[in-house]
Amino acid sequence: MQEELFISGRDIPNIDPNLQIWHWPISVYLFVGGLAAGLLFFAAIVTIMGKENVYKVAVKNAVIIAPIALSLGLLALLYDLTHKIYFWKLYTTVRIESPMSWGAWVLMIITPLSFLWVFSYYSDVFSKFEGKFKLLEKFKFLAIFENFLIKNRMNMAYALIPLSVVLGIYTGILLSAFNARPLWNNAILGPLFLTSGLSTAAAAIVIFSKTKKEKHFFSKIDIALIIIELGLITHMIMGYYAGTQVQLEAVQLLVGGDFTLMFFGFVVILGLIIPLLLEISEIIGYKIPTLIPALLVIMGGLIFRFVMVEAGQLTRYLY
Repeated sequence: MQEELFISGRDIPNIDPNLQIWHWPISVYLFVGGLAAGLLFFAAIVTIMGKENVYKVAVKNAVIIAPIALSLGLLALLYDLTHKIYFWKLYTTVRIESPMSWGAWVLMIITPLSFLWVFSYYSDVFSKFEGKFKLLEKFKFLAIFENFLIKNRMNMAYALIPLSVVLGIYTGILLSAFNARPLWNNAILGPLFLTSGLSTAAAAIVIFSKTKKEKHFFSKIDIALIIIELGLITHMIMGYYAGTQVQLEAVQLLVGGDFTLMFFGFVVILGLIIPLLLEISEIIGYKIPTLIPALLVIMGGLIFRFVMVEAGQLTRYLY
C-alpha cells in the first residue's frame, strides 16, 4: 500500500478538485449573447431617433446577425446541458433572485422578437430573394404580417431597449452570482460584459457599413465604449487587489499567471488598445482600413469570455 503525505489542503485529488464544468459552449454563448444584445440595442436606438435612413446598416443589415447569434447561443447552451430533455423546467417558475432564470425568460422573449424585427425589413433587405421567389405574392398572409410588423416597429424598438440591456448585463451577472468563484465574484462583470457586447456590436456594424458617415459614427461610439471598457477592467483588477487573500490569489491568474498572455496580450492590447488607437487615427484622417480594428475588437471580446470562464473555474474559496 502506497502512502502519500499532503502538506497542503489544496489540490488534493477527490478532496479539493478543480470543478471545471463549463467549457467552450458557455464562452461562445456569452459572446454571441452580448453581440446580439448590442446589435438589437443599436437598431432600436437608431429607430427611436428616427435615423433609419441615415444608419441603414445598423437597423436593417447588421442586425440580421442577432437572431442567428441568439440561435447559435441557445444551441450552445443546449449542447452543454447534461440532461437536455429537461431544459423546459427553467420555464416552470420565475425566480427573481436567480440570474439564470432572468436569462432564460429574456432569451425566450428577445429571440423571437429579433426574428420579427428582421422580417419587418424583409422587402427591403431581401428584395432580390423576394424578386426571385415572390413569397409575399404567393402567401398573402406573409405580406399582411410584414405590414403589421412595420406599423409596430417603433413598439418593438421600445421593447428591445430594456430587453437587450438586461441580456447584455445578464451575461456578466451570470458569472458574478457564483460567490464560490472569487474571480467571478465581482460586481463589475455585469457592466463590463454589457460594454464589451455593445463594443463588439458597434465593430460589427462598422464592418458592414457602406457609407463613411455610418462607419465614423459607430467608430466614435466604439472608441467611447473601449475607453469605458478599459476603465472597468482597471477598476475590476484594482478591486481584486483591494480584496481578500483569496481574491489576490485569483487575480494572479490574470496578472502574472497562466492567463496573463491571453488577457493582457490578446484582450487588453490587441483587442482594446490597438483598435482604439487605429480607430482614433482613422477618425482624424489617417488611412486605416476600418476592417482591421473592428475585427480585433470582436476577437478580443470572444477571447475575453473564454479567459473569464476558464480562469474563473480555477479559483475557489475552498482551502
